[in-house]
Amino acid sequence: MSKNDTEIVSALRAALSERIGKERCDLWFGHGTRLEFRDQTWFVLARDQFLLDRLRRSFRAELEDLCEQLAGVEVRVEFQLDPEADSSGVAPRRARRQAHQPVSSARDSAARHPTGKAAANGRLPSVLDDFVVGDTNRIAFVGAQTVADRPGRVTPLLLYGPAGTGKTHLLEGIATAARRERGLRRVVMLSSEQFTSSFLEALRGSGLPSFRRKYRDVELLLIDDLQFFTGKSATIVELLHTVDSLSREGRQLVFAADRSPSELGSLGTDLIGRISCGLVCGIEPADEATRLGIARRMAARLGSTVSDEVLRLIAAQVTGDARLIAGAINRLVASSEALARPIDCGLAETALGDFFRMTRRVVQLPDIESAVCDVFGIDVKTLQSGRKSKVLSQPRMLAMWLARKYTRAAFVEIGQYFGRRSHSTVISAQKQVESWVADGRKIQMGYGDCDIRDAIRRVETRLGTARAATG
Repeated sequence: MSKNDTEIVSALRAALSERIGKERCDLWFGHGTRLEFRDQTWFVLARDQFLLDRLRRSFRAELEDLCEQLAGVEVRVEFQLDPEADSSGVAPRRARRQAHQPVSSARDSAARHPTGKAAANGRLPSVLDDFVVGDTNRIAFVGAQTVADRPGRVTPLLLYGPAGTGKTHLLEGIATAARRERGLRRVVMLSSEQFTSSFLEALRGSGLPSFRRKYRDVELLLIDDLQFFTGKSATIVELLHTVDSLSREGRQLVFAADRSPSELGSLGTDLIGRISCGLVCGIEPADEATRLGIARRMAARLGSTVSDEVLRLIAAQVTGDARLIAGAINRLVASSEALARPIDCGLAETALGDFFRMTRRVVQLPDIESAVCDVFGIDVKTLQSGRKSKVLSQPRMLAMWLARKYTRAAFVEIGQYFGRRSHSTVISAQKQVESWVADGRKIQMGYGDCDIRDAIRRVETRLGTARAATG
């Protein structure tokens, strides 16, 4: 297209965005759709037949009207399959640069995708079909599917679990399904930090009425990293009113956090009560079978031939989240190309040896102390104090037991670290915790009693070990 034609396309995109809304315009005229103007004809070029049919059926009238306004005369609008799209349905970069001008700025896109990921790094939002389901995340996935299929039926939905377990993937998947399959136009997904920044900006000058219209006049609101609202009392109050407003209208709310509602007490009983009344789904770190599924999915996405034997090696060695598995496969493929060697276990062990060592978490005594204090809701360093109250003695004994399980520290070193206690005290603590596990004992936490196995699991999740309690 000529420079003039490119400017006309940009003008049409701007007018279309104004007419049907930026969200809807981005969804249907973003990735996979090109607009061209040549020979006094508008061409709407779609990557596949499904998209082409939807565009023709849903937007022909708006496009014909807008095109006539821009041209000043009656023009034709033709809907065609994109001849430059590759086998995956994606137009080449050259064509996208020429004809696929952005409908809105990166800042606008970040406001709609609160984590900023879809806009900032240029990738498409995640979809539920790409989520690898296993025993550790199955309930959360079903909850996400339920919300995506019937928004408003179960609200709010809270997904919680440690970093790297797929919470943001599920949030993006829900948002994508709501837009594409349910036809919802007012969908907003953002992080707690972005909600807070937007609220503070409204207080400073942009105005609370505008802020409230933006977040309360939606059909679906998704907020990631809920735990970061801690300490922001004014923002929490505003969020509480937003939750109440949307709940009264039967609108769908979805939240994600790195811990359970019982561990989010700092957000206030009112907000936690509202969130807990819906559907609460926990997600555990991926087990080996799920990691293998993730590795297979990522290898297929890269179009690389990686044997199952190699993928099983990666799944066994890389016990972190999906990002680390992706990093391992990317490095392996790059090494294969650079060395002109086939991808086999020999190459994997050579190319990924240091990667495997790096991702194998080395647990230190301060790590255990921090994780235990975080789970039990007590101040760091209190385990090193001389206080012997039950609220401290039980987590201290658990910390000593975990220190024996995950570190090479001697009894004397552990005793010295946790308050200059003798090695016999550490031995006694180890036996005590083992008896708790064997008996299924409950121990005291800040919000009430908790099963010892559950407490150990939570601490191990914080440590990144994700091993089951013994016994």
